[in-house]
Amino acid sequence: MYSQKQHQRFWSIRRLFYYSGAQIQFPLMFWIFDEPENHVLTSPLNLPSIYIPDKSFCNEIFGPCNGLYYLQGFPNSILINPSLKQCIILSSPERAFLLSKKKKKERAFLYSEFAGFGFDHKTNDYKVVLLQDVWLKKANGEQEKGYWIALLYSFNSDSWREFNAEDLPLPFEVSRESSAVYTFMNSCFHWWSYVDKVGGGIEDFVLAFNMVDETFRKIKVPKIEYSCFSGECSKTLTPFVESDTIGVIVYPITGIGIDKCFDVWMMRNYCDEESWIKLYSAGPVPMDSKFVGFYGINGFLWKDNDDGRLVLYDSENDKTMDLQVYENDDSIRVVRYMESIVSLPKFESWVKYTIAPCY
Repeated sequence: MYSQKQHQRFWSIRRLFYYSGAQIQFPLMFWIFDEPENHVLTSPLNLPSIYIPDKSFCNEIFGPCNGLYYLQGFPNSILINPSLKQCIILSSPERAFLLSKKKKKERAFLYSEFAGFGFDHKTNDYKVVLLQDVWLKKANGEQEKGYWIALLYSFNSDSWREFNAEDLPLPFEVSRESSAVYTFMNSCFHWWSYVDKVGGGIEDFVLAFNMVDETFRKIKVPKIEYSCFSGECSKTLTPFVESDTIGVIVYPITGIGIDKCFDVWMMRNYCDEESWIKLYSAGPVPMDSKFVGFYGINGFLWKDNDDGRLVLYDSENDKTMDLQVYENDDSIRVVRYMESIVSLPKFESWVKYTIAPCY
């Protein structure tokens, strides 16, 4: 929760997926909550061409973590400090090698991947954890669920390691859309997750990974019902920074009506599974769009599906503002911007470039 009088600055990615000859842009904007009409969109920053090989892409942005941001991509991911205009390429996990260690007759392939990014304060190390959902192809061409692989990257050692299967809190599934907001809190990264219940339905929980002791745990959540609609709803995990805990935003999925309300839940005491409470409901808000962020205690961000614009809704003052950022496809992500003097570590195996402004 941030003071309403603070200048709130956000960083959004446009052209998140990119190919040879294109550029990936980072528009930076800021505004004052009690003067929402006064906001500034700065000139975007472009990554150097060295980061744009043929048929590469970057699909998520994580941060800020002490002012640093992790861009998950393929074939390489990137760490950026926009304050110092520094960026470095991370070494890639050997996905093909890891998969080949399984029985070749399984014909395993990577179905989906979920990342987490955070800081280990005990070793002064930034870490990335990857959860890889591996599926199998049968001889008849059908696909079936296989197994999970978990990998951990250390910036200090510039190396990856694989977790043993018994270290994973199976069973679990990760909800991609519901884990789209960067939620690193109390040395842990969090994903909204679930398991299929016997007899039908699902059971929600929060999957947490501790960057210090490098362990996973499941955090129970109550049965969260949406107050304004009985149909299918989305649940997006979010941090509550000043309260040092996490929460979840509940809202109907895109395509169900136009006016939508948001239910805001919070775990009052972090890791106390009995302390979940519903804080409030916001709206209704006229929207048919994708929810992309929640900041402070009452700032909702979404991308309008009709014209691709980025919109801020301040629920305390019941005000909606067009942020003048537009994207017609599904390539926009938004994170809070934080100034940082943390210089990126220097390794001979990493190459560091200066990000050049694009005017």
